[in-house]
Amino acid sequence: MEKDEPPRPRNGLVGMLYGEFTDTLDDKVRYSVSLTEGALTVQRISSSPGRTKVVFNLADCVGCRAQRAQDSADAGAYFRAYFYPFKRRWMSAGVARQRLEQCFRVALVQDAAANLREAERWARAIRDAAVLQAPRRDGVTLWEVRRPCRVMILVNPHSGRGQALQLFTGHVQGMLNEADVPYSLVITEHQNHARELVKKADLSQWDALVIMSGDGLLFEVVNGLMERDDWQEAIQTPLGILPGGSGNALAASVHHYSQSPPAWNEELLLSCSFLLCKGQVGSLDLVSVQLASKQRLFSFLSLAWGFVADVDIESEKYRHVGAVRFLMGTLVRLATLRVYRGRLAYLPVTERPDLPSRPKPYSPCSSLPCRPDPDYAPNRANRNCVSNSSAKRPESDGKTRAPADSLLPGLDQPLPDSWTVVEEEDFVLVLAIYQSHLAEDLWAVPGALADDGVIHLFYVTAGISRPALLRLFLAMEKGAHLACGCPHLVYQKVRALRLEPLSREGVIAVDGETVHYGPVQAQIHPGLARLISG
Repeated sequence: MEKDEPPRPRNGLVGMLYGEFTDTLDDKVRYSVSLTEGALTVQRISSSPGRTKVVFNLADCVGCRAQRAQDSADAGAYFRAYFYPFKRRWMSAGVARQRLEQCFRVALVQDAAANLREAERWARAIRDAAVLQAPRRDGVTLWEVRRPCRVMILVNPHSGRGQALQLFTGHVQGMLNEADVPYSLVITEHQNHARELVKKADLSQWDALVIMSGDGLLFEVVNGLMERDDWQEAIQTPLGILPGGSGNALAASVHHYSQSPPAWNEELLLSCSFLLCKGQVGSLDLVSVQLASKQRLFSFLSLAWGFVADVDIESEKYRHVGAVRFLMGTLVRLATLRVYRGRLAYLPVTERPDLPSRPKPYSPCSSLPCRPDPDYAPNRANRNCVSNSSAKRPESDGKTRAPADSLLPGLDQPLPDSWTVVEEEDFVLVLAIYQSHLAEDLWAVPGALADDGVIHLFYVTAGISRPALLRLFLAMEKGAHLACGCPHLVYQKVRALRLEPLSREGVIAVDGETVHYGPVQAQIHPGLARLISG
């Protein structure tokens, strides 16, 4: 300790906590460790000037664990803190989250139990402080939340290149253990397995449902929840997404909403896993889609007709190559560009839609070392750890029990005068999207939010050249397509839409899944679901 520094109490309170501990490999190397509300500061104790100091931001910390020494003859104990800060990439420009572990040996006395208690005290203090330093979005107030207590993770082993399970064990499992997030892993066995499971599951046993797959599996989960008799409570179960498919549009959007630098592949998976462990919950808009077959679906991502739907569905044959499938599908479809005849109408956004009132904060489970929450309802201790008492209940349709589509007349009924009818009837594509990304590398709506209450409607009319269409999608990689000045591209913010295909053949896709081809209409339901995000 330097002479000009005032003496500090060992392992006492300075700010929050101060202690001196030894290196895990060399007992002669000692560190001073200070824990404040926002940071863990580590400094090597040395008589030499210019001592190095390392400061770890607790917003980057997912957990801290204490343990006894493995050697029974060692009376020391250890605590390990796990951080995922942004650091420069080794082989390319930019930054990405990277794992850092800090471990300290506690050997204050020769009493192993006393040392373990001290290590546990530090681990608990670091965990509690990290919870209070969850990442914040500029200009956005997220609810104060606690990490999910009991999580069901559904993995589609065939999604993408068939590596979802390997990605989970290699990149996600360890971080969940570091964050002390208990989970049960469910491997889906067939199409609609997840839909059937969540439709019948006892959701009181789970505080979050997490999907490790592409966007199709979450589509199943959302619609399974909405088909339940208790859909109003079921859809409040927080949903998490981990990228394990080819498109991973929602995962890319969640990462974008956290205001993090762009990430792809394993870096995107690490980012989404980090956000899952931090456990913040926000609202998620859902869109009700009515089909001519009388079927009603709920969508969280997009409704597409024409070029985008063709590429999405036809590129399934290339799924073994991963996300490159979309590039291959785009080139194939450009070679034989199709034009579709149809009628399009929409209800424009004239002012900010009325959003539902915010629910109470995400409350702690008794099994986690969290601060008591004054809004915690003891009589609902086994429901979602979320109080829904202040959440606005959507108006319900008596027949389907799902929220009523108050903006939509029957598909066979004329539209109100407040709707805008598009004069053109020849389209290359129509895309209604309600997230920022259409795929990992397609930034479709730079200003979109998961709960902005808006359907972002794009359509491209006939007459666009193949090179111009290709330039649009290349510009979309950087979110610059609207700045291209393409006269065939139209963008509108809408609350509802109706599409009537006149071409006899075509594909309509909802969240990347093929649906009945024919007239379709949709409307936004702001903040209907909940999403684990940052």
